[in-house]
Amino acid sequence: MKKKMTKWTSLTLIAAMAVGLSACGGGDDGAKKGAEGAGGGAASGSQKLVIYTARDKNVVDEILPRFKEKNPGIDVEVMTMGAQQVLERIRGEKSNPQADFWWGGTQSSFITGAEEGLLEPYKPTFADNVAAENKDAQDRWYGEMLLPEVIMYNSQALKKEDAPKDWDELLDAKYKDKLLIRGVMASGTMRTIYSSMIYRQDPADPQKGYEWLKKLDANTKEYTQDPTNLYLKMARQEGTLSLWNLQDILIQKEMKKQPFDFIYPASGAPILVDGVGIVKGAKNMDAAKKFYEFLFDKDELKKKAEKLFQIPTRTDINKDEFPAWLKGIETKPLQLDWKVLASKEKEWMQYWDENIKGKGKK
Repeated sequence: MKKKMTKWTSLTLIAAMAVGLSACGGGDDGAKKGAEGAGGGAASGSQKLVIYTARDKNVVDEILPRFKEKNPGIDVEVMTMGAQQVLERIRGEKSNPQADFWWGGTQSSFITGAEEGLLEPYKPTFADNVAAENKDAQDRWYGEMLLPEVIMYNSQALKKEDAPKDWDELLDAKYKDKLLIRGVMASGTMRTIYSSMIYRQDPADPQKGYEWLKKLDANTKEYTQDPTNLYLKMARQEGTLSLWNLQDILIQKEMKKQPFDFIYPASGAPILVDGVGIVKGAKNMDAAKKFYEFLFDKDELKKKAEKLFQIPTRTDINKDEFPAWLKGIETKPLQLDWKVLASKEKEWMQYWDENIKGKGKK
């Protein structure tokens, strides 16, 4: 997912170094305000809210102004990075939490975070209107939206009828050097897609999945550093195919007018439950709860569906009120055991990184 700093009032490198952590590879660009800038220390009479997020910058820039308008007394600081990096950072700060709210990440990441004691139980007012499979049984995280992972292509360079219609078609030799893949290890999206490809072969025998990924690697031209580089290279037609999440593809297509489109795989797609949660030991608990409730407000969900192509998890909203694009998508899921993926993802991805990445052409 995303990896660079977004700011209202920004988190700082000094704050990160104060807890013995380096910035998460993206080059924080905020003003240096001292160690108190990463949690607590808000001016008298105001509240602070520190958010770590894997959300696209377009999503953050759309949503935060509305939250600030409704909560003018809350000073919001946001750091964006890949979903896996959010988990690793919160894990590293467990003894002295610097974030209050974790906004955006796969259910595998949130399951892991909950099991490691990184998330604060909180039962929101909308709890009964989110299906059991889209939330934690102990209220440590809730899914904000459903996020299908699909096949992305450059619509200027490739006709829809010539694009692969399902996962296995990506291995066809005619697509050699046509794939650009966002760097896998830092991305919750990519780790989930790759783990799902292993699972769909045979979860009991990952070697079959490794062989599949080796063939995919043979067709992969480059692993890009981050989503920005992925979009840039795709637009330049340095590659014509990728694997990515539906929301970000539609944002780039509709909001940024990029020549991108998608194929929903015929056999089904991994559908992420993209979650949120309060960090265990958050210094600004009240502000975190307000942001939690705001994200799931019915009117807010409708706006996000219309403008940001989000598929909400709340079940008590009349779907007739949602935009045409959402009504027109059949979200067929790939059948996966998410607990297995959460428990095996680290092992599988480490093997891929050490034994498969960049070796498929040899």
